[in-house]
Amino acid sequence: MDLSLLSGVIASPWDIIRTLIDIAIVAYVFYRILRLISGTRAEQLLKGLVLLLGFSVIISYLNLTMVKWLMEKLWIIFAITLPIVFQPELRRLLEQIGRGSFFSTRKMEASLNNSESMIRSISDAAAVLSRNHVGALIIITRETGIGEYMESGTDLDALVSAALLINIFVPNSPLHDGAVVISNLRIEKAACFLPLSDNPYLDSELGTRHRAGIGITEVSDALAVIVSEETGAISIAKEGKLQRHLDDRTLRDNLTEELGAVIDWRTNLKRRWFREPDSEQR
Repeated sequence: MDLSLLSGVIASPWDIIRTLIDIAIVAYVFYRILRLISGTRAEQLLKGLVLLLGFSVIISYLNLTMVKWLMEKLWIIFAITLPIVFQPELRRLLEQIGRGSFFSTRKMEASLNNSESMIRSISDAAAVLSRNHVGALIIITRETGIGEYMESGTDLDALVSAALLINIFVPNSPLHDGAVVISNLRIEKAACFLPLSDNPYLDSELGTRHRAGIGITEVSDALAVIVSEETGAISIAKEGKLQRHLDDRTLRDNLTEELGAVIDWRTNLKRRWFREPDSEQR
């Protein structure tokens, strides 16, 4: 039997492994891209492009000359306009690649005590504001800077506390309009005006405060905590998506998960197995 014929049918283990790695990388990249555009207007545009692609295949198979010529011209137009239409999504994709989060699910590490205190203060303030139907917009920055949007605000540079956040958003106070921006575990700015989301698929009931919260998360990796003045509902926005009707406990859990405020396994192990002796034993 000709061994060369068998070598063409039976692949070497290395070729199989290399093919599987190749498929896995491509599948993961497509998964991350689809997850990035999920729930945004880009998702609807992508569906339309898939339908047009299927239509083009059918036209080519049926050999409809005139329609095929028209579709070829349309694809040329699409090639020019798609980067403009998908500009927010492309910007977010490049930002994620630049900060290394596109290929990693690791959250931002933060100081345990400070981040837990900040999260507790934000959730407690949101609960009080919600009960009193006081509108609020709190932005928590992560790795992508939003300096151009913070320039419109007032400098504070204060520790995050529930009392301060509540006082800032009290109606008719000098800083109650606009957003509070928390950066590096401190309140950096207040009364900031943010870009509004231009997503046409947002609920028509959402007002300016919600659209501003969603808008800043479309152009950065920031988190936005929003309290509705009309209903008192607490919401959180991330990557252009809005999660509504949260209680303070759910809000705290979401912020803890997103900000990575968890005990490092080495710290946890040290506290468990290498506890310091009690004062009575010293």
